Formats: sequence, structure tokens, C-alpha cells
Amino acid sequence: MKTELNLHGLYAITPDWNDTRRLLEVTEAILGAGCRVLQYRNKQTSDCHRQEQAVALRGLTRKFKAKLIINDDLDLALFAEADGVHLGEDDGQLAAARVRLNAAGAGKILGASCYQSLPLALAAAHAGADYLAFGSFFASPTKPQAKRADPALLNAAKRETGLPVCAIGGITADNANLLVAAGADLLAVISALYDAPDPHQAALKFPPLFKT
Repeated sequence: MKTELNLHGLYAITPDWNDTRRLLEVTEAILGAGCRVLQYRNKQTSDCHRQEQAVALRGLTRKFKAKLIINDDLDLALFAEADGVHLGEDDGQLAAARVRLNAAGAGKILGASCYQSLPLALAAAHAGADYLAFGSFFASPTKPQAKRADPALLNAAKRETGLPVCAIGGITADNANLLVAAGADLLAVISALYDAPDPHQAALKFPPLFKT
């Protein structure tokens, strides 16, 4: 495991909000609760607006000494000087992304979506991924039609690759214990944070799950 990257704990993922002020205010509340890994994801806005939001979030994550990962867009990650990029199966070649990230500087992070597949995880590890994401584990408002993953995949992937593993899909503070017990190093959360009445308090519930 690449422990120097400190890929552990709550992994907040932004929703498709075009209101940048609101996005920054809620994200600051989440980072203020101790979250140190953030993924910027917005599928419903222009490239120009995404650049604006990514750069603003880069400033915010620097303030909290948190990592910023960009979803599905390596060019945007490099433009915003983010800490890395997360790619799905159809978002580009992992090996090529690894080369470009290495050229951008030491310590750049490459995450890979592996869905419900251990073979995909093995291939991603071989291509240079730094962490492997699996899901959906529970019903997800973001991707309601997503297939379910078996929690046993988490420990199997860790055992086979030695990489940190990330769980995603419908995760809340009430159901996350199952995934931490199954080996999750990262819990990727969107709705349970950004749709919460108090995002700061919602984020505070996750770190203690990793200490039990």
C-alpha cells in the first residue's frame, strides 16, 4: 500500500451543483469536520464553469491541507493543479494517465473505478492506479440503476493488489460500518454529506468509524 499518499477515511464527492458559492460553503463545512480527500464531480455544467469550480476547490483544499481529486477529466486535473484524477472504465487509459500524472510531479494520485470486478481491479493496479473503487454497495440517489457490489471484494482486492480500496454507493454513517469491517480504506460519500441539514455534523460521524 502506498501509505505516503494517506488515502484513508472519508472521501467527499461533490454533487452536480452549478451554484459555486453554495458548493464552496458546504464543502468548507465538510473539510472543516476533518475530511481530507475531496473529489470534484460535476456532469451538468460547461467546461468553463468546471474550470472555475475546480480552481476554487483547489484553493479550499489547500487551506485545509486536503487532497483534491478530479473526476473523469485528466486535463482539468492538470489545469487546476489537483492532486490527482479518478477515471471510470470509459474515461481514458489508466496507463496513459499514469504517465501524464508522473510528468506533472511526484505524488499525483490515480484512482480507478472497478465497479463489481476483481479482474478490473487487478488490471487497474497493473496500469498504475493508487487506489481502487468498488460499488454500488447500497441504493444510491446519484446512480439509482447501479449494480450492487459484494463487500467481500474490498478485502479480496486489498489482498491481491496491496492498494487502498474505496467503497461508494448509498453510504451513510448508519451503514458504513459494514464496509469498514470488510476492509474499506476510503468511504466515498455524496448525498449523506451534501444533502444533510448540517453537512459539518454529518461529516463528523464518519472518522470514528475507522477507529473501531
